[in-house]
Amino acid sequence: MAGTGFCRIVAPVLVVLLAGCDPFSDARPMMDEYVERVARVLETDPEFSDIPSASQLPRRRDRVLTMPELDMGMLDFLSLYGCELQYVVGEKASVMGRVMQPLNRLRYEIRFIEAARDCLPEIEDEEFAEELTGAIDSKLESLPIAIWNATWGVEEIEKLFTLAKGYYPVAPEGNPVSDLALDIESLNAAVARLYSRDLTVSLDFAGDVHQRWQAEYRAGQLINSALLLTARLQDGTKLLRQRIDGRPLCLDGKPNNQSDIVQNMFFSVYIEKIQPYMSAVTQGR
Repeated sequence: MAGTGFCRIVAPVLVVLLAGCDPFSDARPMMDEYVERVARVLETDPEFSDIPSASQLPRRRDRVLTMPELDMGMLDFLSLYGCELQYVVGEKASVMGRVMQPLNRLRYEIRFIEAARDCLPEIEDEEFAEELTGAIDSKLESLPIAIWNATWGVEEIEKLFTLAKGYYPVAPEGNPVSDLALDIESLNAAVARLYSRDLTVSLDFAGDVHQRWQAEYRAGQLINSALLLTARLQDGTKLLRQRIDGRPLCLDGKPNNQSDIVQNMFFSVYIEKIQPYMSAVTQGR
């Protein structure tokens, strides 16, 4: 019984330790191991190049674009009495309205345009009606800025693109980016409709998209992995070219023991390990 208890304690620890010894369980050791094995079967020394650093996403204050503001005087505001636009403008003038998050600002811009269009037929003052028409046109012109700020200008996207979370996982369960991919499709479709000035599109889903961006960091991992793959595959290619330019593996074009070893390594490491990871990174991208 005592031995059984000991095994129950030790077995999980051994599993963790052995997993840590597997160079193919994580991206960086796997790609380093690939270069080392290429060098070993070619009877040369491995040469590792530096992994290029990716560019960080600019700071939020540098990404957010300035939205042009409309100057609606008090008399103009009072002239909207009875129109829904009065409440929309009042919302923006409130304390909370002055610190709107980018997504809420986009929603406000859409509501303003729609409410202003509905209000126009009720305005009898021609001069003010002309002014309001100009305001609608101005809002439509600046809508792309609001769209940009509600996507690339939000704080949540910084977590999605952080480069501090290492590499994309090797052999992950399922597809780690499937939900993110669906989000991007929905977001792109909504943005396309807004650019075509179809303001009936619903943005109710966008808040959930931002929450997932806040919780995920896959985009940054994919960028890191793409740079890692490129560097280490080039390292392996360089070793192969050096050998080919020196002396061929197959003398007189005939296979031999060393060429068989190289071929076996290629199938067991490159085909079985590296290629599936390349496919996963490509799919994730």
